[in-house]
Amino acid sequence: MKTINYLLLTGIVLTLSAFTINQSINWNISDNHSIKFSGTDVEGIFKELDGDVQFDENNLAGSKVVFTIPVNSINTGNGTKNKHAVSDKWFDAETYPNIKYTAHKFIKTSSGYEAVGNMEIHGVKSEMTIPFTFKNNTFKSNFSVNRLAYNVGTMKGMSKKVSDAIKLEVIIPVTK
Repeated sequence: MKTINYLLLTGIVLTLSAFTINQSINWNISDNHSIKFSGTDVEGIFKELDGDVQFDENNLAGSKVVFTIPVNSINTGNGTKNKHAVSDKWFDAETYPNIKYTAHKFIKTSSGYEAVGNMEIHGVKSEMTIPFTFKNNTFKSNFSVNRLAYNVGTMKGMSKKVSDAIKLEVIIPVTK
């Protein structure tokens, strides 16, 4: 009798698991993504982005996203600024090679969505809510990050010319 109960329970769990897996939509990040940043005395792009995107507008509770940006992919348009940005005075790419955002909750809003998750930059992790839209298989977002909250740069010397709040414009096309 116990064997039948275990087999029945195992069958139910497998059936429910298969249904849950079928409900998630896995997306691949297109090479046409764009991550632009700007602020006082700084602007540029991050050329590389990797991630695991499981997003379903009809199943926000089952959605999850992890984005990873290699710090060494920064491009300010100025070789000297690029070297300075990855140095230990700013991002310290040798010690902290990636910027990572892991969303664990999604909320539908009147203008799109919000992703609630953890942003990790320069070894500092904190919760961040990022607004975004999702249309035509493309995620778009505009938000700001306070670089000082993540110990990126200082307010000394020439670094104080760079604004605390760095604006980001993110466009991530995806395919199934």
